[in-house]
Amino acid sequence: MSAVVHRSLKIDFPRIVGGEGNYVILEDGRRIFDASGGAAVACIGHGDTRVHDAIATQLKQISYCSTTFYTTDVCEKLCRDLVDSTHGVMKRAYLVNSGSEAMEAAMKLARQYYLEKVPPEPSRMRFIAREHSYHGITLGSLSMGGHVTRRAKFEPMLLDCVSRVSRCFPFRDKRVHETDSQYVARLADELDQEFRRVGPETVCAFVAEPIVGAALGCVPFIPGYLKAMKAVCEKYGALFILDEVMCGMGRSGTYHAWEQDDNAAPDIQTIGKCLGGGYQPIAGVLASKRVIEAFEKGTGVFVHGHTYQGHPVTCAAALAVQKIIREENLVQNVSNMGGLLSARLKGLLASHPNVGDIRGSGLFWGIEFVADTTTNKPFPSSAGVASGIAELGITEPYCIAVYPSSGTVDGVNGDHVIISPAYNISPADVETIATTVQRLIIDYFASKNVET
Repeated sequence: MSAVVHRSLKIDFPRIVGGEGNYVILEDGRRIFDASGGAAVACIGHGDTRVHDAIATQLKQISYCSTTFYTTDVCEKLCRDLVDSTHGVMKRAYLVNSGSEAMEAAMKLARQYYLEKVPPEPSRMRFIAREHSYHGITLGSLSMGGHVTRRAKFEPMLLDCVSRVSRCFPFRDKRVHETDSQYVARLADELDQEFRRVGPETVCAFVAEPIVGAALGCVPFIPGYLKAMKAVCEKYGALFILDEVMCGMGRSGTYHAWEQDDNAAPDIQTIGKCLGGGYQPIAGVLASKRVIEAFEKGTGVFVHGHTYQGHPVTCAAALAVQKIIREENLVQNVSNMGGLLSARLKGLLASHPNVGDIRGSGLFWGIEFVADTTTNKPFPSSAGVASGIAELGITEPYCIAVYPSSGTVDGVNGDHVIISPAYNISPADVETIATTVQRLIIDYFASKNVET
């Protein structure tokens, strides 16, 4: 019997014994094509010795830094790279260990900003987020998110200073005959009304994922949406926070997802998964000149901290990963291969009677499953469609990993899988992914009597 508190105590998880490029290797010898990178994490694949060497080199120098007293060269270099990647938008970076920690830090940074600025605005303590988004699993970040299932058991413990507006999800929520610009205007007006309902003088920030990952399955923003929501924030003096933990760092085809919408740079941005590519646990917060300069002119102290923030070994791993991405022009490859992957998935699966939508950006694609493509009625949660597809996927003859999630439609019902392979895949890899996923989906629905 395992001594691990696994994500499910009723499942015997297969053990990984190795990793090589696009593949993870199980103890029974199966080689699984990692078409999801875990949760969109393994952006340069597995077993890259250049990252291993960077970690080993750093371990020989110093393995831990108490950031209360010291800094390290590798932390300074990584933060400089991250700030420079924003072309002058951001001024400083704050490195932590997970996306949830990054969101907690972003929330506190936003609140303290209003105490540091001149004149201070101590009444600002609320946040406006979106329905059916996911921002992390700690109590603060879970309070921010609208993931119904993950919140359900902990609702009495969650913060009451967060309210929500509608998601940006055209497949499900855009009205018949409504244009993109009309839909964006409607969502911006809803945000404006929410500011006025709760009192704009009480709001720290509006928070959103530019491309909603696990909760909705790679739903991208409509062009002009981020700009419109930022304009509402500026109207009321609130900050604009974007959560790019899952969709950022090149995953969407640009280094930052917000670069795809003109004049949509955030005041605060969270980053994570593809920062370290899974080689070490690392995430971060990027803060704009507006935010940092308030601190610099004020107390100069962010009242927050973690024992392992800016950890030198994690910084070394992330710096090596980002160097590989930059030197091999992998963000451009994400864009190129993403276009090819999109075309192949749609060509092979768009007509399947249980595929409702295929959407995404770069190498971040979601496939939503429905019981009826005429009405887009979802399968009930009890059918376990997404998890069933993922479980079948790692068996022979498929041997492919996709990332499953449920609650796509209303937080409980609805299923999707995410395909988010490594940035350095080739056209041949794209063909392998697309044809294997097609066969997997066809075989799953052919073999299962799924209740509708």
